[in-house]
Amino acid sequence: MADTDWQDIGAAADFAARPLSEVFFGRTKLAISQRDGVLGVISGVCNHVGGPLGQGRLDGDYVVCPWHNWKFHRVTGLGEPAFEDDAVPCHEVKVEKGRVLERATASTPRKKKPHAPHPLARPIKREPGHIRVAGISATAQDPANPRYSTSEALLEVALAHAGEKLGCATRLIELAELKFRACEGYYSKSAQACTWPCSITQMDSADEMTEVYEALVHWADVVLLATPIRWGQAGSLYFRMAERLNCVQNQITIKDSVLIRNKVAGFIITGGQDNIQGVAGQLLGFFSELGFYLPQFPFVAHSRGWTAEDMEHNIAEVRQSEELREGTRALVERAVETARTLLERSAGAGKTPRGGRKAHRLEVERAGI
Repeated sequence: MADTDWQDIGAAADFAARPLSEVFFGRTKLAISQRDGVLGVISGVCNHVGGPLGQGRLDGDYVVCPWHNWKFHRVTGLGEPAFEDDAVPCHEVKVEKGRVLERATASTPRKKKPHAPHPLARPIKREPGHIRVAGISATAQDPANPRYSTSEALLEVALAHAGEKLGCATRLIELAELKFRACEGYYSKSAQACTWPCSITQMDSADEMTEVYEALVHWADVVLLATPIRWGQAGSLYFRMAERLNCVQNQITIKDSVLIRNKVAGFIITGGQDNIQGVAGQLLGFFSELGFYLPQFPFVAHSRGWTAEDMEHNIAEVRQSEELREGTRALVERAVETARTLLERSAGAGKTPRGGRKAHRLEVERAGI
């Protein structure tokens, strides 16, 4: 009697020409590998967040997931050494008459080693207490030879006022002091590959973007972002941070999960060059996409214009300007008052719906993929 559990998945010559292939057999996704003439067949679905193993690469005898680099033995399905408790199913395979046959019933089960959730993945709950103000400075610095930053100096004025006069808890985050990797484009591989917390944060315990995530998602009621103007744009550290905040915004898109609620953002923008409104427009758009509210008149700014290249005079002007300090204090007052209003009205608030263009479901959801 024929063994009907064996299924033809393709020509042996085709698999011999490629070290790793992805094959669909009905609803089953498989990763087919070939090394030194030996075929291996394992599940094509990674244990982590379902990445397509067959679209990855081989590292010796291990299939590397293209999403987040998890590894599984191409024949046994076991995780890499020290991670064998994470395993994907493997299938028997044979070649007959130039065709590759695999046994539909897996030889081994999927095993998922319990992993403690990342601390950032805890439920978002505001603890009782004073309004909390986080200041983020996007000024690039040489820590060994620090310089005067006009935007950071005004941010320090705002935080001091919030703490001493408004009774707020405050925290200063200097991006130049943090060691964090740039966004590595997991979202470009698949929407589902962008996770919360960020995949980099989950994989790299030394990545210090956690300090920003903790402040914005869990701790702060008010966030003040201070940035210089560089070539008519915000500073490079701001954009590096913003790219890594993509995982917060993507949760709205792919999970209908809004992580930022009842929080307020304000901005301090300074520079020798102009284009204040262009910089402010980008900041306002981005932070509102994350879910932040904006106070009335949400930014304070200073520039001496396109032709003013005597930066030492720009520094002196900011240092001597009581108007800028008063404006910065007024900004944090407006932001704190807005935060208080939001917190007072938020008691019992339900789920925050997707907003604006994010109300649309993903095309892959509609198609049932």
